[in-house]
Amino acid sequence: MGSTRRRRNGALTRFSFLVSAGPRMRAGLFPATGKPPSMLGGHFSMLAFDSARTTLEPIANAPSHPLSLRAAIEVNAGMVVNSVLELIGRTPMVRARHLDAGQCELFLKLESANPGGSIKDRIGLSMIEGAERAGKIKPGATLVEGTAGNTGIGLALVAQQKGYRLILVVPDKMSREKIFNLKAMGAEVVLTRSDVAKGHPEYYQDLAAAIAEKTPGACFINQFGNADNPAAHEATTGPEIFEQMEGRVDAIVFGCGSSGTMTGLSRYFEKVSPRTEFILADPVGSILAQYINEGTLSTKSASWMVEGIGEDFLPSISDFSRVRKAYAITDKESFLTARELLKKEGILGGSSTGTLLAAALRYCREQRERKRVVTLVCDTGNKYLSKLYNDYWMLDNGFLDRQPTGDLSDLILRPYLRRDTVVVGPNELLVTAYNRMKLYDVSQLPVMDGEKIVGILDESDLLMHVYGDETRFRDPVSTAMVSRLDLLPVNSSIESLLPVFERGHVAIVVDGEKFLGLITRIDLLNYLRRRVA
Repeated sequence: MGSTRRRRNGALTRFSFLVSAGPRMRAGLFPATGKPPSMLGGHFSMLAFDSARTTLEPIANAPSHPLSLRAAIEVNAGMVVNSVLELIGRTPMVRARHLDAGQCELFLKLESANPGGSIKDRIGLSMIEGAERAGKIKPGATLVEGTAGNTGIGLALVAQQKGYRLILVVPDKMSREKIFNLKAMGAEVVLTRSDVAKGHPEYYQDLAAAIAEKTPGACFINQFGNADNPAAHEATTGPEIFEQMEGRVDAIVFGCGSSGTMTGLSRYFEKVSPRTEFILADPVGSILAQYINEGTLSTKSASWMVEGIGEDFLPSISDFSRVRKAYAITDKESFLTARELLKKEGILGGSSTGTLLAAALRYCREQRERKRVVTLVCDTGNKYLSKLYNDYWMLDNGFLDRQPTGDLSDLILRPYLRRDTVVVGPNELLVTAYNRMKLYDVSQLPVMDGEKIVGILDESDLLMHVYGDETRFRDPVSTAMVSRLDLLPVNSSIESLLPVFERGHVAIVVDGEKFLGLITRIDLLNYLRRRVA
């Protein structure tokens, strides 16, 4: 990447450009000349912009790359851009300092720093602008795509800025934060099943294709078969890694969903650093690790909870020819590794980041000589606060371990003695109880008078009390709570829960006079599912 330095008012400013050879330059990047760079055979070359002379000059011996869709700007002083889309790319690289990488140096490329929070911003821009160049979409057109989340957010970011309608089909395992994010950006979200394979009419990609076909004037983006997907990484992500690592990259550990990242990086590094190893991180349940390690393409896949990577088929744009090894990583290891990254390096990554990092650490610890290894923080963990960063969700799903007691305490998700139980007092107002139920997403509240349980208030109790006279929200909790309680000693059998549930109640577990917590139907179901797993 070339650069030009100029002192202005005592400050040193550095501009580096990776310039598009598209039919137009993005407004505002070259305000002094208003002219695009020269075109070189349908490709672009790296050019230096001298802010003093306001000229563009090709950088000597700079490799050319397939079509890019933006100018990548590196600025050491403040700069104003004309669109959030100009902030896509040029993400930072961080050296891991506190993770155990054996003899290796491990580097983390923070794709979470993109404006939409993930690496998929790159392909969102690439695929939409590719469709524009090809004449597939006109102003105001409808775009349709199937996505596990981040591609949808990348597409929504670009569609929002360019004025397109966007319909996204997403599997129902997607985090609530992603769905809220998509809807807030104006995308129309269609939820579908995550437990079906390609070829089923409710498989998210097949359903998206069907919706596009039935929608007049719609364009199916099809990230899994769109050449502009890997082109984005060949043109931007690859050169960025190569520059940041000063050309010394022994291995790159990546994940594969649509396969665009892998294919684009592979093509770029084949040209500039053919010795760089490519290592796949794959969720257990996906067919890709077995395909890489054994050469067997299985027709059977299982489900996994990590979002955005892993597949049950080979995308048409995929090129696995340079991938030498794959690691199959469980959901539990992925989630715990992502949490370790936050705890040790202060980096909040998503679920797939945990998968990539777990594989990268395995690879690094196996090496007998020092290597420089790069992996990706694919997206921000802000999208997973209700999942892998939620201790209760992790406990529910068996990803965090608690010392078993052998009694009903094993089924209590929020133990009162740890102050995890959400409670209310008998003299607090019903509106306070209502707000607490909403805030913590619970259906019932133990009513505590000091350390003693004196009642329980659930949604139906509250509804029956205030229906017909909303002013009764100001009544004290004691006026609506149930005070005749069925208490279960902690040493009761699991079977003793069933009659309580049949009466429509929750189980109130005590140890003598001490209230320990509540057990609901879903708590029992989670416990039974964990035993099967």
